[in-house]
Amino acid sequence: MIKWEGIMPAMTTKFTSDDTLDLVMFEKNIKLQIDAGVHGIILGGTLGEASTLTHEEKEILIKETLSTVEGKVPVIINIAEQSTKEAIKVAQHAEAIGADGLMILPPMRYKATDYETVTYFAEIAKSTLLPIMLYNNPIDYKIMITLDMLEELANHKNIQAVKESTRDITNIIRIKNRFGDRFKVFTGVDTLGLESLVTGADGWVAGLVCAYPAETVAIYNLVKSGRINEALEIYKWFMPLLELDVSPQLVQNIKLAEVATGIGTENVRAPRLPLQGAERERVLKVIETAMASRPTLPDYKNIYA
Repeated sequence: MIKWEGIMPAMTTKFTSDDTLDLVMFEKNIKLQIDAGVHGIILGGTLGEASTLTHEEKEILIKETLSTVEGKVPVIINIAEQSTKEAIKVAQHAEAIGADGLMILPPMRYKATDYETVTYFAEIAKSTLLPIMLYNNPIDYKIMITLDMLEELANHKNIQAVKESTRDITNIIRIKNRFGDRFKVFTGVDTLGLESLVTGADGWVAGLVCAYPAETVAIYNLVKSGRINEALEIYKWFMPLLELDVSPQLVQNIKLAEVATGIGTENVRAPRLPLQGAERERVLKVIETAMASRPTLPDYKNIYA
């Protein structure tokens, strides 16, 4: 059972300079996430460069994460497959090796109809006992999970949460108005993190948390404790960094930020390449400026649990 709330990092995958998994740095980052107070770990998403990983590498990362986390927080596996058959296979395997939950994107590389999308989600849900978060991101993946589609899926009890990345935070209110607490709602857009929490989101699937876990959890805890102004001061500082998440080069951007905080490397897997030229200098300047004015955080771990 997953308590769908709080900060859940969409983890980056760490690589060595010779393009193998860097498990030492991966473990270091996850341990810092846990120490900062995150509420779950999500593997295998866009930030994790999942489309470039082999099945063997994915399995190593899952097992490494489960071992490092030691049950302190749930480990959630992202499913972004080409076919329903393959998605079911991934879901069942994740359950078999001990994952705690799934985050599921609509069918990839095919703009499914509403009926096809609902059927896809339903078939996966019926194939596993694992709790599920649906990922609603029509901006990047061209399929909108509508309220009517959620209505059809509501009878599948293990579909429990929605990662809401439409960029329209009023959709959080629409989901809550229609379904009450039936579906927990997470924002998936870093630059709408605080606004979404204030609007009623239960949590935040975050990207820059990979480099700045304490600041991200502090914002969540402060908002949920009603200390909005204190959260806002941290959020103002954070915003130039958070804007690095809403970019096609979000992986390279966030990995540069991880280098700055000592919990990652710049290595990405081709066809991605490290940032070059003026854009690299711009991103480094954003990070350098933020690091020079990094805020002193309140005792955020003890104000909300």
